[in-house]
Amino acid sequence: MSDTRRIAQNTLMLYFRQILIMAVSLYTVRVVLNVLGAEDYGIYNVVAGVVTMFGFLSGAMATASQRYFSFDLGQGNTEHLKTTFSVTFQIYLLLALVIVLLAETAGLWFVNSKLVIPEERMTAANCIYQAAIVSFLLTLITTPYMASIIAHENMNVYAYVSIVEVALKLGIVFLLKALAFDKLIVYGVLLATVALINTSIYRFYCRKHYAECKAKFVKDVALFKEIVSYSGWNLFGSVAGVFKNQLINILLNIYFGAGVNAARGIAMQVNGAVASFANNFTTALRPQIIKSYASSDRDNCFRLVFRGSKFSFFMMYIFALPLCLEMNLVLKLWLKNPPEYASIFTCLAIAESVLISVSYSLMTLSQATGKIKLYQGVVGGILLLNLPIAWIFLKLGFSAYVVMLIAIAVESVAFISRLCITKYLAGLSIRKFMKNTVFPCILVAIISSVLPAYFCLNVKESFLRLFLTILISVLSVSVCVMLFGMSKQERLSLVSTVKNRLLKRAA
Repeated sequence: MSDTRRIAQNTLMLYFRQILIMAVSLYTVRVVLNVLGAEDYGIYNVVAGVVTMFGFLSGAMATASQRYFSFDLGQGNTEHLKTTFSVTFQIYLLLALVIVLLAETAGLWFVNSKLVIPEERMTAANCIYQAAIVSFLLTLITTPYMASIIAHENMNVYAYVSIVEVALKLGIVFLLKALAFDKLIVYGVLLATVALINTSIYRFYCRKHYAECKAKFVKDVALFKEIVSYSGWNLFGSVAGVFKNQLINILLNIYFGAGVNAARGIAMQVNGAVASFANNFTTALRPQIIKSYASSDRDNCFRLVFRGSKFSFFMMYIFALPLCLEMNLVLKLWLKNPPEYASIFTCLAIAESVLISVSYSLMTLSQATGKIKLYQGVVGGILLLNLPIAWIFLKLGFSAYVVMLIAIAVESVAFISRLCITKYLAGLSIRKFMKNTVFPCILVAIISSVLPAYFCLNVKESFLRLFLTILISVLSVSVCVMLFGMSKQERLSLVSTVKNRLLKRAA
């Protein structure tokens, strides 16, 4: 199977997975918000967010795992891959121990002493905190198995497991409405149960199909230090992400209370659903970039980076444009009574994700080199500025959504830094990246938005306008991508692929 065909097939499987998850998420968030109420939903988001803060530890390791597994496969070194998996799994077990210690000491103290939670809901908050810890640890142990699936490019597994996940989460919705116990506590416990089932499925599949996934104790001090060192610098970058997301959430809680946390929680849900379409494409593309770099095929590697960054943007923008134009109506139809700030939070979060999408392939290329000290040091340092700048603006009395504007400004600076550092580490041409990726993205974004925006501004808000705005936006972006976003070679390749598929079906 060719690289392009494999990437396309894996992307479609991941899209199928994501559509299932998104459909259920949109429905469950609406039901859960109505059942729990804005205050309890805000409490869940901020309390679970304290546990998620420790995700910067697992996030750093997840990136390292995928990089090392794909690199070994790119070099065809299957024996070393077995050692790599076992060493990685040992590191995950140590990491789980560290997270439990941090969560049950500093994290528990923070929940009970610093968060703004009504006194009568503290018992429920502590219960869901413990459930969130269990869910997080189960997800952590699943990560090396998921990294193996990504490295082997068997993305269809995600789709199959997602059917189970979707069914279980739908079940949670019905149980939440039917059970008479404290619904906030029940919600946390049921989510932990889903995490346990998912972990069991992934572990069973990987141990059965991949020889390296039968972890055993391996004493390879050099490899242990190398992975830990690589993860350590990824850890620094992950800390910056935590500061930007979870600590900002806590900052908003301190200044505005749980109601604003509910609004930001809604924004993150919608943004996550939209961003996942670009993330799925990048997930399918990432192993190919790392394998091309490992096999010293630089031309193919850079070609994948150019196209990956460009099409990640297009996949984000085709959803982002109509959604931002009709955000008020979408939230009303979805949630009936959306929390204050939900609309502007969501639009700004999506705008930031559209900007970040251009950097996904640059991040992968930097990780492929293995020389990430400079990259994480500079980019992570820039992203760390989110928290102090946000704190200053909130202290000066600015509105809650200023934190999102600050995030967009900081991310713009981080993008320029990523581009310069990737040139230094891997020899990527900035001029070619701007010509092949950035300029087409800007051109498509500007031209494709004119007609949908004009239509939306001149027609009264209604369900019909929503439908027509989506239709016009999708058509406008699609046409502009074909005319201005794709090179002549890419257009010819697309037309040829479509013709071949139609001929096969006709035959």
